[in-house]
Amino acid sequence: MMKRIGTTTAMAAALLAAATFAAPAAARTLDPSVPEDALEISKRLQCGVSEDEPAVYHWSGNIYGRYPGMPDKLLFKGEGMNIRRCVEVNDPQRGKGWRLISREIMLMLDPKTGQVVNRWENPYTGKTVDVMQIHNDPVNGRPNFPRGADGKPFTLSTLRESGPYVFIPFEAPLFYPNPLAGDYQQYVGNMYHAMEIFDFAALKSDLYDGSRPTAYPMIAWVRISPWAPWMEMGDRPGQMVFNAMGRKLPGGFEELPAILKDEIRANYPLYEQAPPKDDNRPNETTWTKFKLLEDARRAAAGEKPAQPGH
Repeated sequence: MMKRIGTTTAMAAALLAAATFAAPAAARTLDPSVPEDALEISKRLQCGVSEDEPAVYHWSGNIYGRYPGMPDKLLFKGEGMNIRRCVEVNDPQRGKGWRLISREIMLMLDPKTGQVVNRWENPYTGKTVDVMQIHNDPVNGRPNFPRGADGKPFTLSTLRESGPYVFIPFEAPLFYPNPLAGDYQQYVGNMYHAMEIFDFAALKSDLYDGSRPTAYPMIAWVRISPWAPWMEMGDRPGQMVFNAMGRKLPGGFEELPAILKDEIRANYPLYEQAPPKDDNRPNETTWTKFKLLEDARRAAAGEKPAQPGH
């Protein structure tokens, strides 16, 4: 998800908004039309209580396969989480802002048993494959400031109020070179093409209350993407559709469902904590993670890359 809350890219990306770490000067209602307040609202949406107290988003939902000429098929249930910290950044022209630093996991679960699926019979090919759970580290954001590089003030352009609620939708159209393809994608195609959608909802009384260090919104996440590479679908047409809902957890990691906590502690212990404050590594996606693991497997097995020919 989270882009990807990633893909998943997903979740993550796009769970990225903006804010400063300045504590509210006094108990007051934040005004989203004021750039500094909008920045604070965004920080409360995304971040934890402080740099040293990471926030955890949790989501759960369904993962479908869509193949031309066939009904959509429920492939998996999904349980995901993103653990993040937001660090203060400063710019002499743009002011004081923040940067999101996170890592995320989404588990593929059997729709009938609810258990983690590690080996899976692909219903489209009949082949049994190893499942690569989504585990991206890191999923970081760009710094955000009260003023953009062009000098324009920060705004929450998609924010909408309805009664006691605030809605902040965010769409992330994705179209970029596929890390599993070659150097000539502009000529022969195979670019990575997907869409991640993040819809946040919160009570005004929670999100706008300047006396509180953070807020605990809800989130809906949708991802429409190509087949995951571990499915070994080759050039078969179709796509995956992820649909999930969740929230930021006041209880942090310990409030996650047992199946997520148990799997993380057993197989992904790094994901119990957010990345360090100075993390500047390139972001990972499902595709870059698969390439990393598959390249390592091939190297360990002594496999040579396939050679072009006829």
